[in-house]
Amino acid sequence: MAIVNSGARLDRLPISRFHWKILGLISAGAFLDAFDIYLANGALAAMVKTGFADLRVGSFFLSATFLGMMIGAGLSGYLGDRFGRRFSYQANLAIFGGASFIAAFAPNIYWLILLRFIMGVGLGAELVVAAGTLCEFVPPASRGRWTSLLALITNSGLLAATAVGYWVIPHLGWRYMFAIAGVGAIVVWALRHRMPESPRWLETVGRLEEAERTVTAIEQEVERHTGGALPPVTRVTSHESSAAPFSALFAPGMKGRTFVAALTAIAVNVSLYGFVAWLPAFFVNEGLSITRSLGFVFLMSFGAPMGAVVGFAVADRLGRRRALIASALVSIVLGYFYVQMRDPVAISVMGFALVTALYTVCTLGLFVYIPELFPTTHRLRGTGVAGTCGRAASMCTPYLAVLLYSQFGVSGVVAMVACVLVALCVALLLLRVEASGQTLEAVSAPGLQEAAIKQPESHHAF
Repeated sequence: MAIVNSGARLDRLPISRFHWKILGLISAGAFLDAFDIYLANGALAAMVKTGFADLRVGSFFLSATFLGMMIGAGLSGYLGDRFGRRFSYQANLAIFGGASFIAAFAPNIYWLILLRFIMGVGLGAELVVAAGTLCEFVPPASRGRWTSLLALITNSGLLAATAVGYWVIPHLGWRYMFAIAGVGAIVVWALRHRMPESPRWLETVGRLEEAERTVTAIEQEVERHTGGALPPVTRVTSHESSAAPFSALFAPGMKGRTFVAALTAIAVNVSLYGFVAWLPAFFVNEGLSITRSLGFVFLMSFGAPMGAVVGFAVADRLGRRRALIASALVSIVLGYFYVQMRDPVAISVMGFALVTALYTVCTLGLFVYIPELFPTTHRLRGTGVAGTCGRAASMCTPYLAVLLYSQFGVSGVVAMVACVLVALCVALLLLRVEASGQTLEAVSAPGLQEAAIKQPESHHAF
């Protein structure tokens, strides 16, 4: 068997129940990942209020999360490219789910910090594997929309964590938040055993018979669900490749992509964890009660799924680069106006708009653009390197955020976010790589020779 041609065969499939199943299984884990990350917002505010921790020790709690996430992002990239997507996403889900459940019984903040570090290893891995795996199954004409749907479900973890925490933390305590995340992760871990391995990855590592069986089973399932003959295959591409060393990420033609991917992840992490994650603690420090602080953040957190909706609308229409630059510039402008708001209603409305813009950057950058920049042979390692850099930045961000807040108030924190977004815009303008509507093979290896490059356009319902 010389060529399985898995990429071309998957790309010509019409959207069907199979794609929704894959999206559901991948996004369920990513949702719990985000829920687990963002439950720390309200939990930390409650710990500060009750004396279980203070802001200084709280910064260690957040940094332990990001240290673990930094390690997890890099490790999952290696494991995902070496042992497969399934191995990596099941391992990370088990790690953060188990540690989350145990964290509900932590006797003091120092044990909680240790457990949070372990959680972080699993949490940092999830997004690397989720976005990279989904894009390998979805046709190019709708890939931007579908990865934005993954972002929509994942970003809703912020809304869910805030909404659940709004009632659970004041009535039951912050420990229950960790227990909820742990139980949910274990359930999803069991459900994910039904997911197939990526045929693209199987073919790149030479497991051709398994790749053929997997893609054939997918084709049969799609044909059964759609009730009609499948569209013809329009190109022939061999994915089988010699093992790509880690240094391939820094080879000519690829190092610019690796740099921009890393900068994108840094900008997103600084924006979300330097500003959004600290909102409850900032509000409490300004004298608001826990309940009112969480209420403010709850209203603003609707911007997280709304940012994914905006990404869904523009990813395949405007293109990744233009939409990323536009949303970053909008975030900078909204940040300028946000720090001038004093009325509670104005703070909530402007905060919602700012969070929406920041999560549009997150959606287009982390979920859509970064995984498309790298070939299948080292897609997860490239995404993992970007994630590692982003997590390293977010690990330092809590200290810098506290320092800037103490010296300049919220204005100083927003200025920090604006600086990294400006740097991202400049890098995107210089790289000039656009992935909209192209096959993964074409965008990640522009010189690839294919028998045909025409893409089917009339078979994608969504």
